[in-house]
Amino acid sequence: MNESLKYIIREANSTEFKEIGELMVHVYSQLEGFPTKFEQPNYYKMLANIGELTKQPKVKLLIAVTSFGKISGGVVYFGDMKYYGSGGTATLEKNASGFRLLAVDSNARGQKIGKNLTKACIQIAKEENQNQLIIHTTNSMKIAWKMYENIGFKRSKDLDFLQGELPVFGFRLNLK
Repeated sequence: MNESLKYIIREANSTEFKEIGELMVHVYSQLEGFPTKFEQPNYYKMLANIGELTKQPKVKLLIAVTSFGKISGGVVYFGDMKYYGSGGTATLEKNASGFRLLAVDSNARGQKIGKNLTKACIQIAKEENQNQLIIHTTNSMKIAWKMYENIGFKRSKDLDFLQGELPVFGFRLNLK
């Protein structure tokens, strides 16, 4: 892919939800060691129907789009943790927001799309005057851990939980 290709980060339109869902299903199904569609069908159904999450208050689906309209990544931002939808204690956090389901098309990796989507979530959380931003990740997504840590996220074992047999690890970024 063209190294000089520029991406715009913006909220997705409802007409783009299906395409983003397909991208997310593809990205997550390719992760080594991540549960398959057969092992966690409800998770993949949620990914395929990612736009449904935006029906909850303060939930935004952000996407990275090229100037010619190609969607190359997406993430779901939760301005109220009670809608975050994870296991563990994260949904009980107050004065906090979070993001989940960050996905970048394999053909667009290395262009800072994941980092820019993360920074967009941080900016929204700051604008909403949140105290912290919470995320979860797995060993299959360990490549992103370094990016999160370089941005300032810290491991928070109190947010860890098991999704079936899959260990899920919590991180938080203090915003104040």
